[in-house]
Amino acid sequence: MTTWFISDLHLALEETRITAGFYDFLLEPQSGDTLYILGDFFNYWVGDDVDDEYADQIKQALKATSDRGVTLFIMHGNRDFLIGQAFCQQSGCTLLNDPTLIQLAGEPCLLLHGDSLCTADIEYQAFRKLARGQAWQDDFLSKPITDRVAYAENARKQSQNYNSIKDDVMMDVTPDAVQSILDAHNCTRMIHGHTHRPSFHNWDRNGQEFERIVLGDWYTHGYYLKIENHTFDMVKFDLPEAHP
Repeated sequence: MTTWFISDLHLALEETRITAGFYDFLLEPQSGDTLYILGDFFNYWVGDDVDDEYADQIKQALKATSDRGVTLFIMHGNRDFLIGQAFCQQSGCTLLNDPTLIQLAGEPCLLLHGDSLCTADIEYQAFRKLARGQAWQDDFLSKPITDRVAYAENARKQSQNYNSIKDDVMMDVTPDAVQSILDAHNCTRMIHGHTHRPSFHNWDRNGQEFERIVLGDWYTHGYYLKIENHTFDMVKFDLPEAHP
């Protein structure tokens, strides 16, 4: 059995190469395998009630993968935290809390999207706390779909402009936040996305080894983490030309 991890695809109709790369990737997991999608699967998601042909195609591809025996899990990211149970039912995915502790290669491993670890970005953390609340979400989802889409498009543009002026410290995780949440879950390994800085980070504290695995984004290339027979491989691959 093989376990796969991806994150930060930022799927959208106009991202034709990323979409084609995702469809190709879905042929890799086989029956009995498990695939974890750790957030920012879509460029934005403004509610399960949106009637969208592109999203329907993605859900159908996931459901076909689930139907052939691949177990699918999905976690909210900072772009798609409004994915709900209707999406999961239609796609064959199970929605995970952020964070979630699993057993991986015989050891506990903490899964996160990663945005909660970037505690130096105080303004974003304040918005994250607000937007993950039920009151904010109920109010947002009560608005017309056109208004929600306009809000998401504007927020995406503002985020791009804001990110361009952030320094590296604000854009990356805070070491104290990483250590704190690992200690809270009595765990020595985590896997997350969000920062778009794929790597394996290892450190020692008081003779105990820790590991933080960061997944890659799907922009110029695709990335996945593959765990098989206790071997962890981060795979970078070229995105194909768009499918016809």
